[in-house]
Amino acid sequence: MSTVKGRSFRFQVWAPVSEGVTLHVVSPVERKVAMEKNDFGHFSLTLHDVIPGTRYFYILDDGTDLPDPASHYQPEGVHGPSEIVFHDRFEWKDQLWSGYPLRELIIYELHTGTFTDEGTFDGIISRLDDLAEMGINSIEVMPVAQFPGNRNWGYDGVFPYAVQNSYGGPEGLKRLVNACHLKGIAVILDVVYNHLGPEGNYFGRYGHYFTDAYHVPWGDAINFDHEWSDGVREYFLDNVSHWFENYRIDGLRLDAIHTIFDSSGTHILEAFNLRADNLRKKLGRPLFLIAESDLNDPKVVRHPKTGGYGFDAQWLDDFHHALYVLLDPKGVRRYRDFGRIEQLAKAYTHGFVFSGEYVDFRKRRYGKSSAGISGERFVVFINNHDQIGNRVRGERLAQLTDFERLKLGVAALLLSPYVPMLFMGEEYGDDVPFQYFISHSDPALIEAVREGRKKEFAEYKDESEPEDAYAEKTFSDCKLNWSKRKEGKHNILLQWHKRLIDLRKNHPILCNYEKASIQAYVINQQALALYRESPDGRDSMYCVFNFSDRPIAWSLPDGEWHRLLESSVFPGIDTGNVVSGEVSIAPASAAVYSTMQSPA
Repeated sequence: MSTVKGRSFRFQVWAPVSEGVTLHVVSPVERKVAMEKNDFGHFSLTLHDVIPGTRYFYILDDGTDLPDPASHYQPEGVHGPSEIVFHDRFEWKDQLWSGYPLRELIIYELHTGTFTDEGTFDGIISRLDDLAEMGINSIEVMPVAQFPGNRNWGYDGVFPYAVQNSYGGPEGLKRLVNACHLKGIAVILDVVYNHLGPEGNYFGRYGHYFTDAYHVPWGDAINFDHEWSDGVREYFLDNVSHWFENYRIDGLRLDAIHTIFDSSGTHILEAFNLRADNLRKKLGRPLFLIAESDLNDPKVVRHPKTGGYGFDAQWLDDFHHALYVLLDPKGVRRYRDFGRIEQLAKAYTHGFVFSGEYVDFRKRRYGKSSAGISGERFVVFINNHDQIGNRVRGERLAQLTDFERLKLGVAALLLSPYVPMLFMGEEYGDDVPFQYFISHSDPALIEAVREGRKKEFAEYKDESEPEDAYAEKTFSDCKLNWSKRKEGKHNILLQWHKRLIDLRKNHPILCNYEKASIQAYVINQQALALYRESPDGRDSMYCVFNFSDRPIAWSLPDGEWHRLLESSVFPGIDTGNVVSGEVSIAPASAAVYSTMQSPA
């Protein structure tokens, strides 16, 4: 019978408010050992012959056992002991993986718990071939930091370094990343640096992690710039390194950076990007940081040398809002400042739709122009977890509009000069909802979430009340129905996605992200012709989107044009057709014409 050999392990915790900290090892053999404190509030201790799986707490001045705020694994949940993880024990097989530039990504956002019936990382692995076959080369995984229970979107995580136990823990995530890389798929991880969840949040017991100087919607603001903030900054900066080094993650998507406040000389957002830049040089592969930002400010993606934060890209909500309301006119109720086709034209050519204009929703002027910024610095979508899940019933676009408009919408997305992102199940029009769900253990907190959801949707009472976020059925109803991919219109929509992705990847015009080569023409206030050029300017393309319920006549410039795609008759069209002069664009459809044939 073999035995597992132990090794030296250094325990370290930042607890500047404590006079003393004791390490309490609870298994495999219980022992308590006092730790040494330095001048900066760090307590440390090195033990020898520590074996994998060792579980422990820290005991602070009040004598209470508390899990490690920097725990790498919480096998018994947010209130249980932390477990040691030796990251170098995993046998990686992705040595040939070199990653992709961000501009080449086709991103697919997914939630681990609802993506498959298993609700685990291994469940995701079982579906990677399906994603690769349709052309997906990057998955964006919603947050996996340990949260209470086993049902959560992930934004209630309270251990930023620990991988959710019910998903498969650290080993499961590594298996997923390894499998993705072997199949040519990059992995982006959604991380939350603007707040920590309520249940299992013991951070305030350890130190000055929070500040009341700022307000965020979900809890206490993180202290990045007040007294003792050096320790907080170090904690979150090291978290960036943690994912890139220990898990070989390719990119991080930072949640709601507009709620991260910092008056320091070097803003923490800039510091995150400087850390990532150093890691690129160290690891020798592409790494990127993507921001979710509500600022409509180009400084998010500008280089720090020009006063920016330095993010590689940011989500472009204005594109979603402008396109969404044209596909589902009822959407103007939620996006009341949108609805004009000129706004979609501006989204294509400039990026931000609101760049200093008055916005009724905000009751003020808002935004700044992003016209000169390359399209590869923006991620666009027509579905994502927020835009679906923050509806009363969590309806997807597939539940709110017809089949032809679904095809039109994805064409408008994938033919854009931006990095596209799909939301799980969108590719075949899955009509299961994606609702908000939790599995907290605190009854008062559960009731607070219920009441909060009712208040959030009070103005939409005519759409009924939201489902109970705590009910297991609310969660289970959100699991994808994979069998639909092979059925009727669902399969046609899947093939349409594959055709568009293939064209996007292989046609040189669609690989050009420079705004100077892009023009948008409004046709009769009901359609849009998007003009794009090859990088050398020799070849041209028109992507025409008809959002009306009747045919639109439109004249191509002089010359011969190859009709590459037409959604209204897909897949039954000879895409080698050469056309010229006036063409008719069917109702609620997209068509693509190019001076060069498709290389696909």
